[in-house]
Amino acid sequence: MTLPITLTIAAGAALINIWLGTRVSRLRLQHKVSVGDAGNMAIVNRMRAHANFIEYTPFVLILLALVELAAGSPTWLWVVGTLYIVGRLLHPFGLDRPAPNPLRMIGILLTWLTLAGLAGYALFLASTFRPQAAITFAEAPAQAPR
Repeated sequence: MTLPITLTIAAGAALINIWLGTRVSRLRLQHKVSVGDAGNMAIVNRMRAHANFIEYTPFVLILLALVELAAGSPTWLWVVGTLYIVGRLLHPFGLDRPAPNPLRMIGILLTWLTLAGLAGYALFLASTFRPQAAITFAEAPAQAPR
């Protein structure tokens, strides 16, 4: 079974992951820091933006896929997946600016709401799931003799 919503959001997330990694690498090259952060807060913030992305994205993608498999609303999943991507794009720009910064706050809020919404929807779908009764041998229709 193909999961077009999850595949699209996962592809977007992979591109964001590459972008976040290159942001860290460029800053390290610029400041000649090959490992760690050398106490440079700009590098620390970029590393945290990348790490924060890595901390949340697997849970979101797993829940997105499972809800999609459980026949969750495609429209709802597109909206939630898109909001997650927007939030993950806003967050690093917020970390690049002095705190408190609304971009960072909106980014993490969208992330948390997405994760909570997916978790809640998954629990709802799981609680309303009614498996179809399996046909037992005794209930199976008799075959005509050959």
